[in-house]
Amino acid sequence: MTTVTPFPLVEIAGAPKARGTAYGEQARGRIGASVALYAAQLDRFGFRRDDVGRFSGIFLPRLRQWAPDLVEEMEGIASGANVDLSSIVLVNARTEILQLARREKGISDDEPDGCTGAAILPEATRNGRLIHGQNWDWKAECAETSVVLRIRRTDGPDLLTFTEAGGLARSGFNAAGIGITANYLESDRDYREIGIPLPFIRRRALEAQHFSHAIKVVATTPKSGSNNMILSTAEGFTVDLECAPDEVFAIYPDKDMIVHANHWQSPVALSKLRETGLRDVPDSLYRDHRVRRHLSARHGDITIDDVKEALFDDFASPFSVCRPVVRKEGGNLSATVAMIVFEPATGVMEIAPMPAQNREFTSYELTMDDAVLARAEKAVPARETSSISAQEKRWSALS
Repeated sequence: MTTVTPFPLVEIAGAPKARGTAYGEQARGRIGASVALYAAQLDRFGFRRDDVGRFSGIFLPRLRQWAPDLVEEMEGIASGANVDLSSIVLVNARTEILQLARREKGISDDEPDGCTGAAILPEATRNGRLIHGQNWDWKAECAETSVVLRIRRTDGPDLLTFTEAGGLARSGFNAAGIGITANYLESDRDYREIGIPLPFIRRRALEAQHFSHAIKVVATTPKSGSNNMILSTAEGFTVDLECAPDEVFAIYPDKDMIVHANHWQSPVALSKLRETGLRDVPDSLYRDHRVRRHLSARHGDITIDDVKEALFDDFASPFSVCRPVVRKEGGNLSATVAMIVFEPATGVMEIAPMPAQNREFTSYELTMDDAVLARAEKAVPARETSSISAQEKRWSALS
């Protein structure tokens, strides 16, 4: 890839069908490319076009029951993009469908959905505001098939999310100050049952008015496979939920931050299930350590630029925190497709496509609820409210 362009902003509003149609119309080209990417993957596995409908049909009945409004929105996306509904389900359930397809054909997974995520509490940042971000490692082609979606809602907080075109949500935050990022995990419990595809869970979490409701969605919704999700709030708290399909294990901040890559960290989780993902992402064992070490050295003075620099880390490249384009054994191109960093209290998300070759960020904004801003201000550590800096106090003591 020789040129890198910013991810386009798609803004939608109204009832589910209307906003879906607007989404499909605005992002038609990227949605078509997104559908083609995963349809081609199924074709390489030996499946026909009819199989897209078969796999989508595995999830649709339960989705209609669990989130009829989101199915209606997907119907609108399909209409606006001139594709069928099963194609939009394919984009939104691509992790689950590709895994089911591999298992049906006995094909091993050589391209797990990577990522390194971090959330830093106000106590550790320079300006006393929570910072949340991640690198998304996946197919390099997705630099041309992803968008930023801003949704104006009448029945809850507005939201801003980075997602694959046609997708309902991936990483982002809402006007209530609730943020989410997610990354791949794998265990021996995966794909025994059919659960709710992950983008639906992330979208519901971003629709929550209250942080506790977002936690409930992530913690209690049954899933097909394992996944890790970091939830944060502008009010100054974050929790990591390592999710098996049928159970969730919480990880709390250590030294005012959470850093997570693609291996299980919870001792309780490791005592109850078997880690099966490290065969595909052994680099996970040093990626989170590298980011944590960089940020820990800046504790109390961490800025968004520090978070970016930690996520730009190229130790052990190409299998680094920030991954350049590399061809995997199966022929797929893998890369850090996007670096996403946001500070919910300011309503700003910054994204750099293909950060291993591009350090230009584009800012996307969301108007935050006034009550959230007031509560976020209360979360600012006392050291930030004083007019006398810590350095000035030290000088005074010395004199």
